[in-house]
Amino acid sequence: MRVIDSRTHTIIGLLVGVVLIVAPWLLTFADESDAATWSAVGVGIFIVLNELITTSPASPVKLVPMSAHLILDMVTGVFLALTPWFFGFADEDWFVWVPHVVVGVLIVGYAVMTRADEPAIRGPRTPA
Repeated sequence: MRVIDSRTHTIIGLLVGVVLIVAPWLLTFADESDAATWSAVGVGIFIVLNELITTSPASPVKLVPMSAHLILDMVTGVFLALTPWFFGFADEDWFVWVPHVVVGVLIVGYAVMTRADEPAIRGPRTPA
């Protein structure tokens, strides 16, 4: 069920990226784990940059086809969800690692729900 258009996807992605960048300080885990902090910040920066170079109408630089971007978003979401285990902070308090898992799953979710191609714009109907 692909209900999100690419423009909306780009806006969501930019918001998610910015939230990830500031999350370690908003959710107060910056002092708990450098690995958790920098994985969130790094993935956030990657998401913001990635959103700015897709063929979405909201992207200023049209380099990456939206279909490829959506696949990359899915990989990014899975990666973010697994970072607590990849970088060894899964044994920290829940507020350190759970945001990575939840946001990673949500990234996969909104990527799966996004249409890669915009619907064709139809001209005015002519009477038959």
